[in-house]
Amino acid sequence: MPAESAARPQVEAFFDAATFTVTYLVHDPATRIAAIIDPVLDFSARNARIATRSADALLDAVAQRGLTLAWLLETHAHADHLSASHYLREKTGAPVVIGARITDVQRTFAPLFEADDVTPDGSQFDRLVQEGDVLPLGSLEIQVLHTPGHTPACVTYVIGDAAFVGDTLFMPDYGTARSDFPGGSAEQLYRSIRRILALPGETRVFVGHDYLPEGRTIYAWETTVAAQAADNVHIHDGVSEADYVALRHARDAQLEAPVLILPSLQVNIRAGALPPASDNGTRYLKLPINTI
Repeated sequence: MPAESAARPQVEAFFDAATFTVTYLVHDPATRIAAIIDPVLDFSARNARIATRSADALLDAVAQRGLTLAWLLETHAHADHLSASHYLREKTGAPVVIGARITDVQRTFAPLFEADDVTPDGSQFDRLVQEGDVLPLGSLEIQVLHTPGHTPACVTYVIGDAAFVGDTLFMPDYGTARSDFPGGSAEQLYRSIRRILALPGETRVFVGHDYLPEGRTIYAWETTVAAQAADNVHIHDGVSEADYVALRHARDAQLEAPVLILPSLQVNIRAGALPPASDNGTRYLKLPINTI
């Protein structure tokens, strides 16, 4: 875990206003070896059109900065945007990484979409990681924390003095992830967040989304462990597990399903690949009725 003298990776954020998602381009300044975290594939729900503008902007940034892309890191199987990892893997050859318990998510959702091509073994991804795994990033290391609760497969990537927490934590004035998806758990989420908050206070925390809570007009995605521990509206220091679980359950009961949950999950359990083409040559996303 990062110490006071931990190396400091360079972090660049790319905000997707359509899904409120933040993608990160992270690199080691000493070697210019880079990773991309949670890339977005552009999708229009109005006409089911796919585009790669956001992913191509990442590729342009990699080229312009003279970086070598080593990893495509997914914090979890997202329910709010389609992943561009498959597209970026095809363009660069960089391997796609996700938490090992993606297999749980695949077992839940592959039958829902009749995704017979999805073997629930994680083989669609190049590397499945679990608690304690370490990946190289030039002179830096990517340390893996298993932080379930939002989904069973959620992981946090700690790189030097930076922690990339996906949807587990939001900015302090917005709170924390929902825990009502299949395999989610408010109790697990509380314990996962407490582990993140046990990192050194100066650790930079990079969140996966920002939704502009009332009273704030500028999108933000970087905070610190100390700021989260002091000010997170759901889980600041002093909030007990029982109180958090009660708050989380009450809040989740008021939330609607994410707009893109159905198209997102059937793509993201395939590591960002689209479903195979039907006999007529067209690829289809399925919208099962009354299931979410």
